Amino acid sequence: MASGEEGMLTDGQWKKLELATLKNAENLSSSPKSHPLFADLNIKSPTGGKGPVAGFPFSRHVRRTHSGKHIRVKKDGAGGKGTWGKLLDTDDDCFLDKNDPNYDSGEGAYDELVDSPVSDPLDDYKKAVVSIINEYFTTGDVKVGASDLRELGSSEYHPYFTKRLVSMAMDRHDKEKEMASVLLSALYADVILPDQIRDGFIRLLRSVDDLAVDIPDAVNVLALFIARAIVDEILPPVFLARSKKNLPESSKGFQVVVTAEKSYLSAPHHAELVERKWGGSTHTTVEETKKKISEILKEYVENGDTYEACRCIRELGVTFFHHEVVKRALILAMESQKTAEPLVLKLLNEAAEEGLISSSQMVKGFNRVAESLDDLALDIPSARKLFDSIVPKAISGGWLDDSFKVNSDQDGGKSSQDDKLRQYKKDTVNIIQEYFLSDDIPELIRSLEDLATPEYNPVFLKKLITIALDKKNREKEMASVLLSSLHMELFSTEDFINGFIMLLESAEDTALDIMDASNELALFLARAVIDDVLAPLNLEEISTKLPPKSTGTETVRSARSLISARHAGERLLRSWGGGSGWIVEDAKDKISKLLEEYETGGVTSEACQCIRDLGMPFFNHEVVKKALVMAMEKKNDGLLNLLEECFCEGLITMNQMTKGFGRVKDSLDDLSLDIPNAKEKFELYVGHAMDNGWILPEFGINDE
Repeated sequence: MASGEEGMLTDGQWKKLELATLKNAENLSSSPKSHPLFADLNIKSPTGGKGPVAGFPFSRHVRRTHSGKHIRVKKDGAGGKGTWGKLLDTDDDCFLDKNDPNYDSGEGAYDELVDSPVSDPLDDYKKAVVSIINEYFTTGDVKVGASDLRELGSSEYHPYFTKRLVSMAMDRHDKEKEMASVLLSALYADVILPDQIRDGFIRLLRSVDDLAVDIPDAVNVLALFIARAIVDEILPPVFLARSKKNLPESSKGFQVVVTAEKSYLSAPHHAELVERKWGGSTHTTVEETKKKISEILKEYVENGDTYEACRCIRELGVTFFHHEVVKRALILAMESQKTAEPLVLKLLNEAAEEGLISSSQMVKGFNRVAESLDDLALDIPSARKLFDSIVPKAISGGWLDDSFKVNSDQDGGKSSQDDKLRQYKKDTVNIIQEYFLSDDIPELIRSLEDLATPEYNPVFLKKLITIALDKKNREKEMASVLLSSLHMELFSTEDFINGFIMLLESAEDTALDIMDASNELALFLARAVIDDVLAPLNLEEISTKLPPKSTGTETVRSARSLISARHAGERLLRSWGGGSGWIVEDAKDKISKLLEEYETGGVTSEACQCIRDLGMPFFNHEVVKKALVMAMEKKNDGLLNLLEECFCEGLITMNQMTKGFGRVKDSLDDLSLDIPNAKEKFELYVGHAMDNGWILPEFGINDE
């Protein structure tokens, strides 16, 4: 639409006006009266029969007489001697007479054209969508809302609909916010193009400063809308990076992008958290969703109705969790190969073609099955062979990205090694399950010693914690207590470091099955430090071996935060209800008190009796550690006499003595902050212990 200084005309009206001007140029130049058209336009008449001036049809301020002399005009524009008078001066009422020989049939059309009101399609669209949105918020009927928008037409204005829907929802309750997100997901691709949704959110980012005037928390709410759109896969994740480049860092729009990225999309289990922020559309737990998926697939295998199965999957409303559909469908196909496999392949193919299951969700589902093949092989011996046969069919069918590869070609050279590892995993699962039932740590240690595979100790740790993650707090507490015992008797610090690295590398996949896995892993890590299974510096070592900005790295950071909190020891030991963990903490307090009493002039025999009364021989390395640290702090080497007496009596074994010295060595860097000569003192203590045979000969100061 073009605009002039005196009125508003459409492009078409301007063209007709120009044609009219040219057509009537002769009449205009010879008549001293104004053409009726100009009266309607409120445009002053040109003088002297001049043509239109560039940029506007007529010049407004020509003040010349026919003789060419300049004449001072009156202030009200009525003119003076030799001028034409006011623009609207007429001898009598002017009207068109069809019987007039000079009648021009086009003049009436021009008057009618200019008199008609100018209509802006965008204004009409804006009014209509507000009505549609209000009705949708009242009824909650997604189908009616989509139908109304489709019937409205003017699809080129759909970015405005996206902006208007979100901005209206931002100023309402959580119910309307959730409804707005659900509607956008339903309209995506079918009614509103992906680029139009993106453009709508860009407009929102640019106008968030204005929105913040009426909506105080506009930044946070819009950030959540954007995070929800990314989780629902109607905005690509790259939207955030591109938006940050195009927005000033000082703008609220930039704050929105940063908030969406760091507060919502970087958090563990962000998909479920974002989906439920406004109450969610399903109100079901992950376990309930998994159960529903299994029921849908089983019913589908029985009746073979692909359309119905796709409809049920769509109604779940968990697009971010469709990888679970893929995983369970593939496992079902492998379990019932003859009857289920053709139907499952047909369903996945149909779901991919409809866009119901995205390519990323499909690949993620296949990857999850590939990573669990060893465990599946325990129940389905031919699982790997069946899976390897399904993958080419999926790729050739076009519903699995051809970048997905199964490293089956590399399995031949490692078959014997894999068989050994597979058998080890099977045996350890049984051992762990038995431990959770019996709570018998000595029996578990004997079982591991019988396996005689210390090279797989990290695998055992990973399997232990993974199984505990999917159980109740009792089993989690038992797992932590077991880690302390294994550290004293069987596992090295390196075993624990490698085991936790394996766990954290697969943290994202673990979170697919156990939604709170990242937080629970952080608790296990922090608890391991509190229980002295790991030293604080070990967390740094673990972190350096993980990909930056990964879920594993974030988990390590969370563990550090837990450890640095006030009263961290007591809180972490009670994180799963206390139990044995509290006994360990109580033992530490008793050890500190008996050493303080001994250091102030206590009797060696009495101190030894107190250690014996603790009844925790597997925890005697704590006595060694605390005695060495206290000797450094108080500059009282007499504490070594207690260690010598305990060793001679057999109260503290060489293994426990070595572990105690090892734990002090691991924490030397931290100790040096408070005790500058800690390393020199420790070297003297190690030399004394070596000379008296307290510790193993291979123990050394330097790891090099």
